[in-house]
Amino acid sequence: MGFTSKPHVILVPYPAQGHVAPLMKLAYKLASHGIKVTFVNTQSIHLKIVSAMSPEIADRCPISLATIPDRLESNPDELDTWELLEDGPKYMRVHLQNLIENVNQMNRDAQVTHFIGDIANGWALEVAKKMCIKTAAFIPYGLGNLALVLHAPKLIEDGIIDIYGLPIQEEPVSLSKEIPAWNINELLWSTNGDSKGQKFIYRNFVKNTPEYFRISDSVIVNSFYELEPSAYHLITNILPIGPLLENSQFGPFVGNLWSEDSTCLKWLDQQPNGSVIYVAFGSSVVCNQKQLIELAHGLEITGRPFLWVVRSDFTTDNEAKAEFLNGFTERIQNYGKIVKWAPQENVLAHPSVACFFTHCGWNSTMEGVSMGVPFLCWPYIVDQFHNRDYICEGWNVGLAVNPDEEGIVTRHEIKSKIEKLVSNKDFKDNSLKLKEMAKKSVGEGGSSYKNFTNFVDQIKY
Repeated sequence: MGFTSKPHVILVPYPAQGHVAPLMKLAYKLASHGIKVTFVNTQSIHLKIVSAMSPEIADRCPISLATIPDRLESNPDELDTWELLEDGPKYMRVHLQNLIENVNQMNRDAQVTHFIGDIANGWALEVAKKMCIKTAAFIPYGLGNLALVLHAPKLIEDGIIDIYGLPIQEEPVSLSKEIPAWNINELLWSTNGDSKGQKFIYRNFVKNTPEYFRISDSVIVNSFYELEPSAYHLITNILPIGPLLENSQFGPFVGNLWSEDSTCLKWLDQQPNGSVIYVAFGSSVVCNQKQLIELAHGLEITGRPFLWVVRSDFTTDNEAKAEFLNGFTERIQNYGKIVKWAPQENVLAHPSVACFFTHCGWNSTMEGVSMGVPFLCWPYIVDQFHNRDYICEGWNVGLAVNPDEEGIVTRHEIKSKIEKLVSNKDFKDNSLKLKEMAKKSVGEGGSSYKNFTNFVDQIKY
């Protein structure tokens, strides 16, 4: 690569909010250690991030933002969603290589020395490896699910799943007594009965993971040893460096696909300590109108203050959603607040928040753990099911809601579980223990602190 006066790292996430956010937090953290960072998104994701940024955020951003095309040369209308996603990397490989070459030409004193790629973007790791750049694979989910992914070939060998990742047997999958077992229909690549989607996820994000793991010089994960010790011991050569949280050193965070509505923080200031139900289901959960109504009424009949994140694309019928929420918002204006996107870490850290009603995405799980908040769990897809099991069975910091025979989580189920969650002191006590554990792990001398320091040293020296 030639002489460089300063290490230069390129990061490439999978193009989705839950993948962009933790890698962006890592990018900020690397920049705070004096490392030059270029963050590469697809064009569509980049445009969303830029449109969600205020001028102040843009001015203080400590990293360079770059893009690669994500449109296919053929007509996208000719392909379904899965084919579109699968064919994209074939077109993006050459664009990524060209971008790295261009970055090197423009940074003679800081050539690209290291590449950090989302494990879901294994093709990008292959590009960097081919260019003789030191690579690190980033795992955006937990150690338990990573252990399952690496164990998938054995599941095929034992006749538990077929070569497409679909279940053959009905027994739960257990890797260790200390790790909650996986329901056979709730594996990391499960998609609520959509076999085509499940095959796609297995083929593109699971099948080749052991190979991507092998070719990477380092593998880092947004978790910490003390949270998942049994899973850690099932994996070799892994560096847990989490929890990855926002770095206030450079001002507001760049990494959201929606603009944060910070008015909710002033609203939280007006609520009693430990009173508010925070409700947020991530960036991709979509519910139908019937479920929306049950959810809204469930929050309403608790009689407790609540802060609810309702994205613009949260339901399948936006017109019906708007009509219903208009009347609903009027009724609950004295004790409820609805926003399109929230500064989640700040919300969870607020003393007025009593619990977190969540889809159990790994980022949300890590943020809730870090802030010491009990969980009400409603998983939707892939790793969220096992995250729920960790929360409810492994760590005992939450409860799960259960759908009825029609697949609807009713208002009465929501009210009942919220009341049970907030009235049980054990959930809060256990949550505060996890918070302290997380704080120690990233504090000086902690397990994640040491791992991250070693990782930075590898980049610098």
